[in-house]
Amino acid sequence: MALERGRKAWHTESAAAALTALGAESQGLAATEAASRLLRHGRNELPEAAARGLGRMVLDQFADFMILVLIAAAVVSGIVGEPADTIAIVVIVLLNAVLGVVQEWRAERALAALRRLAAPWAQVRRDGAWCELPAAELVPGDIVLLEAGKVVPADLRLLEAAELCIAEAALTGEAQAVEKSVAVLREAQMPLGDRLNMAWKGTLVVKGRGLGLVVATGLETELGHIARLLQGAEEVKTPLQKRLARFGSRLAWAVLAICAVIFVAGLARGEPPVLMFLTAVSLAVAAIPEALPAVVAISLALGAARMVKQNVLIRRLPAVETLGSITYICTDKTGTLTQNRMHAEVFWTDGAEERGEPWPSLLRALVLVNDAWPGAQGRIVGEPTEVALLEAAQARGLDSQALLRRLPRVAEFPFDSVRKRMSTVHRLTLEWDDLAGAEHQALDLGVFSRELPALAGNESASDETNPASWTASAPGNATRASSLPQNASEVRLQTFMSAAPYLVCVKGAPEAVLGRCAWRLTASGRLPFDAAPTLAQAERLAARGLRVLALAQGELLALPGNVDEAEGALTFLGLVGLMDPPREEAAQAVAQCQAAGIVPVMITGDHPATARAIAHRLGILDHGGRVVTGAELAALSDQDFAAEVKDIRVYARVDPEQKIRIVRALQAAGEFAAMTGDGVNDAPALKAADIGVAMGRGGTDVAREAAPMVLLDDNFASIVQAVREGRRIFDNIRKFIKYTMTSNSGEIWVIFLAPLLGLPIPLLPIHILWINLVTDGLPGLALAAERGERDLMRRPPRRPQESIFAHGMWQHMVWVGLTMAAVCLVLQSWALGREGAHWQTMVFTVLCLSQLGHALAIRSERESTFRLGFWSNPVLMAAVLFTLVLQLATIYLPVLNPIFKTEPLDFDELLLCLAASTLVFFAVEMEKWVLRRGWIYRDR
Repeated sequence: MALERGRKAWHTESAAAALTALGAESQGLAATEAASRLLRHGRNELPEAAARGLGRMVLDQFADFMILVLIAAAVVSGIVGEPADTIAIVVIVLLNAVLGVVQEWRAERALAALRRLAAPWAQVRRDGAWCELPAAELVPGDIVLLEAGKVVPADLRLLEAAELCIAEAALTGEAQAVEKSVAVLREAQMPLGDRLNMAWKGTLVVKGRGLGLVVATGLETELGHIARLLQGAEEVKTPLQKRLARFGSRLAWAVLAICAVIFVAGLARGEPPVLMFLTAVSLAVAAIPEALPAVVAISLALGAARMVKQNVLIRRLPAVETLGSITYICTDKTGTLTQNRMHAEVFWTDGAEERGEPWPSLLRALVLVNDAWPGAQGRIVGEPTEVALLEAAQARGLDSQALLRRLPRVAEFPFDSVRKRMSTVHRLTLEWDDLAGAEHQALDLGVFSRELPALAGNESASDETNPASWTASAPGNATRASSLPQNASEVRLQTFMSAAPYLVCVKGAPEAVLGRCAWRLTASGRLPFDAAPTLAQAERLAARGLRVLALAQGELLALPGNVDEAEGALTFLGLVGLMDPPREEAAQAVAQCQAAGIVPVMITGDHPATARAIAHRLGILDHGGRVVTGAELAALSDQDFAAEVKDIRVYARVDPEQKIRIVRALQAAGEFAAMTGDGVNDAPALKAADIGVAMGRGGTDVAREAAPMVLLDDNFASIVQAVREGRRIFDNIRKFIKYTMTSNSGEIWVIFLAPLLGLPIPLLPIHILWINLVTDGLPGLALAAERGERDLMRRPPRRPQESIFAHGMWQHMVWVGLTMAAVCLVLQSWALGREGAHWQTMVFTVLCLSQLGHALAIRSERESTFRLGFWSNPVLMAAVLFTLVLQLATIYLPVLNPIFKTEPLDFDELLLCLAASTLVFFAVEMEKWVLRRGWIYRDR
């Protein structure tokens, strides 16, 4: 892509010239200047498809052809007939539109909130300090930090580049990542991919780090210029929406055919043509499920918004729909199943595990040969293993800061991969004020390694009353002891005197430390050391998945000149076994997965023994279960791996690239796999999985962009909660569809069968539209608030291509609809045979109330409503009662009688209507009773 006219060739400018041109400094912009530039340049965002405004939402409610036909027919009938009918029909259509607008407005707000949560952030230097800001607030002149795994937030002129490689395929189409530099380029007309000192908005940092100067934001970036060419984004529909849209279009033709038959049959009976036309159109409007895809989108959006409270961010709505189909969850170990912090699990000293001497010396060594330090708010900062060791010492009462003041470090030999150990040298000092307090201070210092009897009557005692002559010794080198003077609170304290003024502490791999030990410190003092039994113990601890460290100490007369002098003839203190422990809630989450028919699979780059230990503790792996290493996986042929993949529960020492192979093998076996990941190299596997799950805390931008779902707390239990919530949402969508379609079925059967049975048309257009408004409206939407069923996480996963009408749903819609029609038609026939009976009002009331009873009955597909409790969904119960009040108002309020063509029912007629309306409720309860016994719908 050549340079466009009028745009600055930043790649031909030096870094200093670019800073000057933008009025920027290496310390970054001042906050006030950045705010001014933000107003001038606008937010660093690309235009999205414009959110639908309130007016557009209202107009969309009338975009359906059949609704326009209904309004036109109502107007015509008002001109030639009664205007009151026209007004009533239009009002009901408007109320229906208001209800639709409210739901869509809620869904739009929920989606907007999700987009804000998913917005990228950037590390920016402002006022000389680094801070994290939303990428949308970047302005030209800002200085941005780039790191591996981050998305480039704006067009940048690079100021620093340390092995910086950026994948620019999204912009240039070049698959190979580009290695960047800061050198000035001379040719102005260069393709974007050749401008090596530039980084472009929307590209991905795959390696290294760098600093960049923001030169363009928003639509002024190269990505923004491409976005200008786009005319608009196509609305993405979920697979369920697409299937329902296809179903709805086919059903619409069937409904239109039935309405045509009803229209012709009515004319044949001598009904007025205008009335029959309105009836046919009203029935078509009520029965054609053109709104089902929209209802699904609203339910998914509102469900996704609720899932944020459970630390799950849904970036793409189809993920909510497909959560219920997951059969395998392939998850990382560190941070997802575990706490992502090392913990000292086991201490072993002198053959005793977790207790016994020499505790003081061992705990002292944990503090001294350690580079971790206390940070803000009581947190310890440093390498995770060293943090765990320092926490272990402090948890057992050691004051690390006081100990370091008394035993200052004067030399150190850092850990390296050859020696596999670390050593520190400390000067032994002890002040009189330190000793005169209490006996436990000596324990804190670890100067006691064994008890010695007091040496009474020592001839040099006169020298010991002088505090200046007292020194602390290394444990195990005691030469004499004395009592404190009487003015020191008469505290008897044995003091070990030594000529060695320096203490050496050593920490490292057992095989690297034990070979340099000549002694071991025990409860009985210092004894000769045999490394073989201790090395065997270390191997046993390692086999339990622990990271094992050995600690030792030594004494020196002078500062060591080299590492060999420091680490000669050491005294072994003990072993420490560390582990990143499982999260407390992880084991329960794994058990829930297994009960739900979902197989959890651990994939880690850690050691096989560690992976096995964690998997055992969590219940992922049975005793004797197989752990497959990356090397073993590489050696398996595709055919052999396909035969074994469904039985493997733990993978260790696996590369990110091998995750793709695992996912594809599971998919080829007919499984539906979720995959977690956090790194740049995990992105391909996240895209290949049926549901990719990125980490929100420890993950990279690249991983989050590739995944439709993000864990805000990096917790495996949150995945399980997401699966549960996804199943609940899908269940409630099924209930809404079942309720709506069954209600529509009942209305169609009533009007279709009545003429065939020689009965007059039982419902007027106003009745049909009212039932469609009040019953399909509030109670139907209230079903979305239904809690998850008790067996929600005890069912097998839903098959990905399974019809939403499976498990007896279509049969239910047919027979319950016919039952509603039968009740209404029998009542109509009975009422027509009685003089003065208000037969049409009774049919209108029974059909309306029967649908309310149906809503209460289908709250659970299997469980009795009596066991659930009628008020366990208060939203639905309130909607049912409110609808009942509205229906009674149409009967008993005189002002509404002429509008709805109703007549007040006497008490007996009302009781009969209420009794007849319960038949559908009890019929559905009977269906569930039969279903619980496994006599019908056995596919679940």
